[in-house]
Amino acid sequence: MYSRIKIRELKPINLEGGYLIDGFPSMGFASAIATESMIQISQFDIVGIIDSDSFPPISVVKEGKPNYPTRIFVNEDLKVSIFLSYLTIDESLHRVVAKTMLNWAKKHKIQLIVSSVAVKSLAGIEGMMAVGNTESARKKLKESGLKVLQHGTIPGIPGMLLNEGSITNQDVIVILFQSEGTGPDFRSSAQLCSGISQLIPGTSCDIPLLQREAEKAEQSIKETDEETRQIKDSIYR
Repeated sequence: MYSRIKIRELKPINLEGGYLIDGFPSMGFASAIATESMIQISQFDIVGIIDSDSFPPISVVKEGKPNYPTRIFVNEDLKVSIFLSYLTIDESLHRVVAKTMLNWAKKHKIQLIVSSVAVKSLAGIEGMMAVGNTESARKKLKESGLKVLQHGTIPGIPGMLLNEGSITNQDVIVILFQSEGTGPDFRSSAQLCSGISQLIPGTSCDIPLLQREAEKAEQSIKETDEETRQIKDSIYR
């Protein structure tokens, strides 16, 4: 059954020629933690919420204020947007989430979407690797200095972004980083944050601050995930 993802924008934004970072969790929570930390470090404002009848009904309370668990943040000076989610999206929704992200990027004339996926091993290669889906994306990737993935499989939302973006000529780069998917994700989050900053001008990582924010973000994200598992099981069964 087709599950509709709804985006509600809270204010006008100008992102023409800018960037979109996919902060949906994959294996572990490093991508969500890295993007949450980036939002706390830099000047990002909430500009929209993402919701669906297929999402678990939950409110995330932060500093006494209720929040949707999946939101859109923007730094208009850098022309950088982030889709941040505290929810681990069920696999049945990965295709529609990716298409929703691509449609939103097209609407706002986004130049590049940066996504990521955690892997347990990069075949003995240190650091990170990445893959681009178009000639212009591969050119950006080469200029960034990140190692290029020649052979492999990209699952989930990042994989769909690569495939669908190739058809619509939307530049997408997916970063592959190492993570065991268990325990503290600070090291993986810092590594990913560094990789994103190599691709998107103006973004940076304050590692000591990132560590503090990552610890807080990880706790909040994991609590949300644990509390919604029972709800998700009843929705998706």
